[in-house]
Amino acid sequence: MDFDFAAEQPKLVQLLIGVAAFLVVVAVILVLVDRAPMRRRAWSHATILLLPALALLGIGLVVPAVRTTLLSFMSGDGRDWVGLDNYAWMFTQPEALTVLRNTLIWVLLVPLLVTTVGLVYAVLVDRTRFESVAKSLVFLPMAISFVGAGIIWRFVYAYRADDQDQIGLLNQLVVSMGGQPQQWLQEPPLNTLFLIVVMVWIQAGFATVVLSAAIKGIPAEIIEAARLDGASPVQMFFRVTLPSIRSAVIVVLVTQSIGTLKLFDIVRTMTGGQFDTSVIANEMYNQAFRYGETGKGAALAVFLFVLVTPIVIYQIRQRREVR
Repeated sequence: MDFDFAAEQPKLVQLLIGVAAFLVVVAVILVLVDRAPMRRRAWSHATILLLPALALLGIGLVVPAVRTTLLSFMSGDGRDWVGLDNYAWMFTQPEALTVLRNTLIWVLLVPLLVTTVGLVYAVLVDRTRFESVAKSLVFLPMAISFVGAGIIWRFVYAYRADDQDQIGLLNQLVVSMGGQPQQWLQEPPLNTLFLIVVMVWIQAGFATVVLSAAIKGIPAEIIEAARLDGASPVQMFFRVTLPSIRSAVIVVLVTQSIGTLKLFDIVRTMTGGQFDTSVIANEMYNQAFRYGETGKGAALAVFLFVLVTPIVIYQIRQRREVR
């Protein structure tokens, strides 16, 4: 494949301008830091080093956030003000309500299931002979991207007619037991649950590693005292282990909640949001980039930001209390 320098010249020029601007900014920062007054050098250094980061934060986050908020009150082409019409559409139209319902199901089930599976697995493999191997196996899906995992599980749920050989693992199991193959990803609301399984499969390894580390951090004296008092394994779990790793459980729940609210890849790869499986992030993409409804896409983005914000604030408060 030949490289056309003339055609690529504008891009190369832009790249060179960007590199030059970066070098100039770094040089200016170094000069200002070197010439900062000795008495106020700490404050001067902090101010000089923070200014570029704050500028980038403003350009990359604050400005787009303000623009998206303004677009959420405008029409699809971004020319006319429509007030709260986009938000009214979000909470009144059946297709939008289905998206919100699916997102709620994801947020309620995924963090709970991921934490439960990770906690049970961490307790079962704790201090066993093959603990490292068991943890490696459950953590392996974390190395796969959401898109890759979606493709893998599409084959698991794949459907073919009765008179054809099944290539989907799940349908092959059903047929081998005398059942009829099903179109698992086209039957709402169960198809949403089948998509949730993929997310749990990916994230269970993260929960296992975090919770296993927390379990190992429980003081041996507490465990020994509980055993001497005659605590059963079930009592040990609910009265010793679980209270002792409460902070780690909260971290997993909060992390999974935020990740689930932003979910896009799995739904996009496996169903494209069809068959009543769409979630907020996927519908935001569809409205803004496929249907040309910029206002509705922006409204969904603002609503998603509003949902994530309380969780982030709670996590920040928890960290401050731990400190």
